Amino acid sequence: MSQYRFAAPQAAAQEFKPETQITRAVRNRRVSQDRNRIVHAFRPLLRNSLFNLFAAALACAALLAPRAAGAEALLLIEADSGKVLQADNATIPWYPASVTKIMTAYVTLKAVKDGKLTLDTLLTVSPTAASQSPSKMGFRPGTQLTVDNALKMMMVKSANDMAVVLAEGIGGSIDGFSAIMNDTAKKLGMTQTSYVNPNGLPADGQITSARDLGILARSFLRDLPEYEYFVHIPAIRFGKRVTGNFNKLIGRYPGADGFKTGFICASGYNLVASATRNGRRLIAVVLGASSGTARAVKAAQLLERGFSQDNLSWLRPSLGTVDNLVPVDASPPNLRDDMCGGHRKRPASDDDDALIATNGGTTGSASATGGEAQVTFFAAGLQPPLMKASELMATAAASVEPVLVYTGPTRTGTALIAAVAADADQQATAKPRGKKSRVARKPDAADKPKETNKDASKDTKTAAAKPDTKPDAKGDTKSAAKPAGTKHAAAKPTAAKPDAAAKPAANAEQAKPAKPKAATKPAAKPANNS
Repeated sequence: MSQYRFAAPQAAAQEFKPETQITRAVRNRRVSQDRNRIVHAFRPLLRNSLFNLFAAALACAALLAPRAAGAEALLLIEADSGKVLQADNATIPWYPASVTKIMTAYVTLKAVKDGKLTLDTLLTVSPTAASQSPSKMGFRPGTQLTVDNALKMMMVKSANDMAVVLAEGIGGSIDGFSAIMNDTAKKLGMTQTSYVNPNGLPADGQITSARDLGILARSFLRDLPEYEYFVHIPAIRFGKRVTGNFNKLIGRYPGADGFKTGFICASGYNLVASATRNGRRLIAVVLGASSGTARAVKAAQLLERGFSQDNLSWLRPSLGTVDNLVPVDASPPNLRDDMCGGHRKRPASDDDDALIATNGGTTGSASATGGEAQVTFFAAGLQPPLMKASELMATAAASVEPVLVYTGPTRTGTALIAAVAADADQQATAKPRGKKSRVARKPDAADKPKETNKDASKDTKTAAAKPDTKPDAKGDTKSAAKPAGTKHAAAKPTAAKPDAAAKPAANAEQAKPAKPKAATKPAAKPANNS
């Protein structure tokens, strides 16, 4: 046994020879020297490469940062708690466009709630209101309507003239109302927002952010629950014309229940949207989308992610509340070239593809045909499948009865029916049937509430070829589109079309010379629909 006991130590002692250790040390020293030679040889090259790489990284960051900031801003929050579920560029300043009208409605309805006026209060369309750029109702100065009807027209049709009517009725002027808006924004904690007008038409001082719009939407739902229906009216009917809400989610996305769209060339397509599912309400903000369809799809995707993550929220890091998002000190991106550049086939507008499908109705109407929306969403694990635009837009909006709007004081019963009929008769004599009218105009000589620049130019060219078709509308368009003296002088000698020439001349003689010029003024502005 002792033989085997001491055999192993003796063998081990032979393995640790000094010669072996010296050989290993020499080998390691040689490898180290070779490595040092290689490093010294390539050090200048590495130094230059690192410098060039760093410079290239800085250049790429400088080029990509504005694009990243200007691409789009996204925000998803819980309406009740303000908890942020997703935020991308949410604190970068942005041009609000017509989502400004959420604040206009908020200030107006707060004044109603505080007893400063009522929904039945009559307001008068001023020349300033009538001169606003489209989208608008196109009423003549002096037209009266209630606060209730002005709000509905503003929130559904995004009428810029109605926003000014409300502003002047409450603040006395655009500047006075803008001061109230700014004071309200400050009280609500909208630290990145400033207003200079009530409708969101292009202005350097009209700025907000997705963060501030989320705060505003929450405040609207919290402070004005009794007036919430103003932000989810699916369609309005003025006379014979039905206009659908530009918010495509209403009537299509399950549970959609607000808010407002917006567009100017500098901002891109904006949307504040809300939806409720199983008693849980979410608010999505999309700024800078490429089209009316794209903003609706992005909002639907945000909302669906939020609802799908309801049971998995504990797996995700907390982003805090919307009030605690840190603002970014920067200038708002200007998307004019992307949105309204030469690559567009026609001028972009807020309603370029927001008209709801109709069932044999007049072109441009928005009454729905089909039943309930057939869009269905499914969640799969942490990441729900995103919905394609074709899937969202494949179905018509849910069939609903449009809300009646009209001019004049509040009416009910037979008086309401008579008022709607009077507005319809006025439209029938003022506008060719079947015309698609996306931009409103208001020639005083014709009592004509709505017309587009394109339609006006077409009417001027085709009036001679169609003397028996709607003579009032054709002649009135000519008198509004060009100076009265030139066209009327040419119309009188034409004996072959007495009906088409006589009525415009008679109407024009009753109007003052200065008014037709004032009427054409807004139509000459660029079509930056909000």
